[in-house]
Amino acid sequence: MRENSSIHNFRKNSKKKLISMTNQTQMYSNLQPPNSSFKKNAIIFSAPSGSGKTTIVKHLLSVNNSLSFSVSACTRNKRETETHGKDYYFLSIEDFKQKISANEFLEYEEVYGGNFYGTLKSEVERIWAQNKTVIFDVDVEGGLNIKKYFGHDAIAVFVKPPDVKSLEMRLRERSTETEEMLKIRVDKAVHEMEYENKFDKVIVNDSLDEALAEAEKMVNEFLK
Repeated sequence: MRENSSIHNFRKNSKKKLISMTNQTQMYSNLQPPNSSFKKNAIIFSAPSGSGKTTIVKHLLSVNNSLSFSVSACTRNKRETETHGKDYYFLSIEDFKQKISANEFLEYEEVYGGNFYGTLKSEVERIWAQNKTVIFDVDVEGGLNIKKYFGHDAIAVFVKPPDVKSLEMRLRERSTETEEMLKIRVDKAVHEMEYENKFDKVIVNDSLDEALAEAEKMVNEFLK
């Protein structure tokens, strides 16, 4: 799961980098799974923080063994409960910047505090080598950039709460945010919800069971 930056970063200081269309076509054509009959698909779930996209992605992984989760790379410190290569690829800032220079990322961003997060091309290659479909759990801007990269070979799904009040309640129930950070996340969520019409599909997560069923249906139809 990709962590969110502040609303200030999202609007002004986000340093998302998307490969130019010329290089994009070249690099995408180089991402080849071993089975030539395997269709190179990607599924992208994006949402404001607290909307439930991670719960939906975990559910899809549990019921569909043709999917495999794309693990993001980051430069923040690893927490005690986290595992390198499972939760994130934990890199030093120097290593991360070297990979940027070597054009190894599909997309990346620098967030508040100077930490970097990104999606490695090698991670997509790893998943495709298993003849599986890659599924992303990323923030809104990252999701749009990945969709732009893969085009019609990806489905981008936006998960939204029924309303801002419900979202704020969910974030409060986590008991992990200061009031200042809570306000930042809510403000950012309001801004991100303006982008829902740029996604292929939208799920309103009012009832979790219904949202899970809808996500399953969308994925199954896309993979037909």
